[in-house]
Amino acid sequence: MTDLSVRQIPFTDASGAEQTIDGAGADVALVVNVASRCGLTPQYAQLEQLQRAYGDRGFTVLGFPCNQFMGQEPGSIEQIQEFCSTTYGVTFPINGKTKVNGRNAAELFKALKQTPDADGKAGRVEWNFEKFLVSADGSVQRFRPKQRPDSPEVVAAIENALTR
Repeated sequence: MTDLSVRQIPFTDASGAEQTIDGAGADVALVVNVASRCGLTPQYAQLEQLQRAYGDRGFTVLGFPCNQFMGQEPGSIEQIQEFCSTTYGVTFPINGKTKVNGRNAAELFKALKQTPDADGKAGRVEWNFEKFLVSADGSVQRFRPKQRPDSPEVVAAIENALTR
């Protein structure tokens, strides 16, 4: 996907205000649907490492709590933020709870899901911690949940996006 408009699709931040990727103030964003009670929850630590490593270069992680996968994000936004900051030291934005699949999926995720992964498969978000790297030009790369945020493929994609 190379449509700049993905950067301008509104979503709801943690305070309930409308926000966009452009409005988040980063040239490159890693959009991730997150959950606090998932086997992949330790990925928060790697996401925070990426935020700390690249944040001063125009990069941000944007976390979107999602309770659509076996109810693994049941808390309020305040509880989720508290968990993220105290357990993993998260400094990146945790936005409002978001639906990523189905008829009521957020518009941002409807657009992001059109992007195929490395195997050429687009469509539904498979599980918590699916990652979408949105570049300054609006192009998107997709990484599936089990691919660690600090994997060589994700790190290379971030570095490439930041040098374009």
